[in-house]
Amino acid sequence: MIKAGIDQDALITQFAQATAKQGAALRKAVSEATLKALQGRELTLANIRSVLASVTQAASAGAAESKLPMPDVEAMLGQAFAGMDAALLKTVEAQRMALEQFVSQGIDVQGRQMKSALDNLEKMEDLFFGAVGKAVQGLDTPIKGPWDHVLESMKVKGTSTGAQASETVEQMLSQTQSALRDGRATGLRATQALMESYATLVSGVLIGMSEGLKQAAPDKPAPKAGARRS
Repeated sequence: MIKAGIDQDALITQFAQATAKQGAALRKAVSEATLKALQGRELTLANIRSVLASVTQAASAGAAESKLPMPDVEAMLGQAFAGMDAALLKTVEAQRMALEQFVSQGIDVQGRQMKSALDNLEKMEDLFFGAVGKAVQGLDTPIKGPWDHVLESMKVKGTSTGAQASETVEQMLSQTQSALRDGRATGLRATQALMESYATLVSGVLIGMSEGLKQAAPDKPAPKAGARRS
């Protein structure tokens, strides 16, 4: 089943059949599925919540079918959370790049729309916990207990997404002060026009980041002359 751009059936199967040693593979699968779904829509808070909920539901359904003991199941769910965190971290980076473009054009972060964008960025960790937590609360399976443990642990440790979001907000505040000192300022009408395209711009940056990574990946070395082929 495809929901919110996520192939839930594929994730369910992967979690259901995973062994205790396949944590890294699960984390990667969740990260890639989450990122792909986020790239397929405007990067609004509602769309992010929808994607996170769908991934959580799929990981939960697969884990519920697993034959592993509960400690291993909890570890699997921890990897699912880490995979979503890795994908969200890329969305924070995309937002940083988009905001830097606006700040470089003299948009004041104290303006209503820019302030809203920064506020939303600062809420990313709360949104993350909220979306996963809400999806977990709807579960009527033994998986809810392990999920609760994972969420409690991560709230203490904090997420990479939350740390990067806070750092980005501080960075934007610092950069806009420099821009104002340099006399760079954008009029209200121009600011509104730019900020109205913010979600679309961030989505484009996120897609571009992944395409750039693919292009930067080294090509496989060509086989040496005379080498035997299997």
